[in-house]
Formats: sequence, C-alpha cells, structure tokens
Amino acid sequence: MKVFICGGGSGEQTVKALQRLNRVISHDRPCLYIPLAMEKTQYDSCYEWITGELSGVDIPGIEMIRSAEELSRKRLTDYSFLFIGGGNTFRLLSEIKRVNMFEPIREYLRNGGVAFGGSAGAIIFGEDLESCALDDDNEVGLEDTRGFDVLGGISFLCHFTNRVPEHDQRSEEYLLKISGHRKTYALPEEDTLFLNEKQLEEIIDRPYYVFENGRKTEVC
Repeated sequence: MKVFICGGGSGEQTVKALQRLNRVISHDRPCLYIPLAMEKTQYDSCYEWITGELSGVDIPGIEMIRSAEELSRKRLTDYSFLFIGGGNTFRLLSEIKRVNMFEPIREYLRNGGVAFGGSAGAIIFGEDLESCALDDDNEVGLEDTRGFDVLGGISFLCHFTNRVPEHDQRSEEYLLKISGHRKTYALPEEDTLFLNEKQLEEIIDRPYYVFENGRKTEVC
C-alpha cells in the first residue's frame, strides 16, 4: 500500500510530493484520475488542471472517468496509480460506495497499489468524514461516512491554515470538540503524508496539527 495524503495544494505546493510519487510508480501505465468530488460541469477544467499538475510525472497518459459507473468498469491494476481529486468529500465517498468500488479500491491498495489523494481525495483515506463536516455539506445524505482508515484510527482535514483566520479558528474549535473520539491530522496545502507500506513519510513545508483528547499539537 502506497498512499499519498495531500493537504489540498497544487503547483509549487505539491512539487516535492509528486517527485516522490514519480519514484514509486510504474512508468509504463497511465494514471486513472477520479474527479467525482467535483460537479460534472467542471470535469473539462479538471482535466486541464490534472494535465498540468502531473506534467512532471513520467507516465504515458491520464485517463479521467466522468461517472462512478465508468469507475466501476475499470480494472484498477491497468493503471500506475489513482489520483483522487478535491471537491465535496461526501459526494466523492458516496459515489464510490454507490457503485460498490470501496472494497475494490481497498483491495487494490492492499495488493501494492498506489493512490494520490488531494483535499477530498485525501480525507476519504482517513477513519471518518466527521473531521470535515464543518467544511463540506453532506448534501448527498451519506450515512456511512467511514473512510479507508489507512492510518488506523486517524481522520484528516485539509487546507488548514490556508483559509481566512476566522475559518481556521472555527475548524480548530470543532476539531478540539470532537477530538475525544476522533483523532484528526489537520494538514495545510503544502504538506503531504506518504504511507509507504507501513512507514509514514512526512513531506512537509509547513507545520501540521494533531487534534486528540482535547489537545492541539503542532508537528514541524
């Protein structure tokens, strides 16, 4: 299992993380881009963005799905890695579960697959989406909000300290409130955590924060 948990940045913010990705993937297969967190009307611009974002990654191409049904027809092992993009986290996880692709993705990762998640695409690799409930509306009415839980009991919030101070303050208060039962890593856009099998590598340019048992701890 090789999972990149990115705080939601792009461009210069993700250069180091994408360089690390380039060192662990197979270079003879394309990337599968999953933009299901976004509105379908934005998919064309999503493809333009991902083409630029992955321009330095040595792969033969990028295939973007345009529906969850299309994802369900894909053989994940045909790809060098999955790139799961940002948007509404509840929509993303709901679509993956609706077409019964949650377990196939989990199995793909257990068998050595590689995934890069940014923002919503990163948060779904946590234990539960409760950590982002203040940021994202559960407009789809998702009831099973459990994620892939790749770090064993840790949830994620992205874009932390990149928003206006008032927003970050509300997020901090919320994460402290739920921290008694929900351990959360709050990541800025510049930071990526890389789970390389059982080893966690930190690719960080700014501190991130751990919320647990009513406390906030800075990690530099």
